[in-house]
Amino acid sequence: MSHAPAPSVAGAPYRPPLVLRALAAVSVGFGVIASFMILAAVLITCHMIFVRSVLGRSTIWQTEAVIYLVIGATLLGLAYVQKLRGHVGVDLLPGLLPVPARRVLAVIVTALTIAMAATMLWYSWEMFHLAWERNWKSESVWKFPLWISYLAMPLGFGLYLMQLLVDLWMAAFAPAEALPEVHPERSPD
Repeated sequence: MSHAPAPSVAGAPYRPPLVLRALAAVSVGFGVIASFMILAAVLITCHMIFVRSVLGRSTIWQTEAVIYLVIGATLLGLAYVQKLRGHVGVDLLPGLLPVPARRVLAVIVTALTIAMAATMLWYSWEMFHLAWERNWKSESVWKFPLWISYLAMPLGFGLYLMQLLVDLWMAAFAPAEALPEVHPERSPD
């Protein structure tokens, strides 16, 4: 049984298998969640400024909440940014290579990135589990349960790992026209 995709009908755009499209949809969903977390952080910051500047009162939970929200949004948004190819990358070498060599390079780089993400997933799960098991709390007056913020690490790296697996499959098996452009941000002129 071959895992290679069926040839696309002439003129029809390539559609990856359903499981890959579903994983891409999960990445988009968590990208939306991450954007709402950033919005919440901005609103809480505005609230904190109002309370401190206008009301002249001290704040207890706002700074800590903003930090947790921004870090959580960064981690939960990893997969979405990977799906969009929004991470910083050096593409001089791939731009000089023919498609078959570019495909091999993409598989190697993606496999190495998968190894790094899997390592981060492993150790972040360990950290989350310790915080959960030992009921760690922040040292602030708020005493926020740290397992909630630590959960963003294994969840974010797990989602990132799934998106990398999608990218690996696409790099290895998708037709050449479905591979991402090397310089999508450049104009043709």
